[in-house]
Amino acid sequence: MNENASGDDAKLHRRFAAQFFNDTWALIEKPNRSPDDDARMIHLAHASRMHWEFVGDAQNKAVGEWQIARVYSMLKMKEAAVYHARRCLALIEGAGITGFFLGSAHEGLARALRVAGDQSAEKHLAAARKILSELTDPEDKQTLEGDLASVPA
Repeated sequence: MNENASGDDAKLHRRFAAQFFNDTWALIEKPNRSPDDDARMIHLAHASRMHWEFVGDAQNKAVGEWQIARVYSMLKMKEAAVYHARRCLALIEGAGITGFFLGSAHEGLARALRVAGDQSAEKHLAAARKILSELTDPEDKQTLEGDLASVPA
């Protein structure tokens, strides 16, 4: 597998990664998704992440893992949700990424762990809330705050 695409191939991978991410998000926000919509949402999230494998950095790959975990959390597929959320956090921490993306990684893992009924979700919620309190960018703060508010109880 060539993980370092260049030229036109790289442009296509970036285009598809972004498009599939956005298409996944549209399905996440769609009310009354059908079972076919749910399956398409899973496939699109994985496709987006796979395209980042060829042209993305650790942050791109982590965001892809975060979105996949979000999809599986929504669908109550707890093992897959936790797996991808842990991959997201590992990528973020491994690359030394801090701030919003680290907070989002903790939020995603807390969400997945809550779906799985795992009490360690509280540790990740606390970490995400601490990072939220330290963010200075208003858009980052609003996004992370909204994501944290939507973590199931």
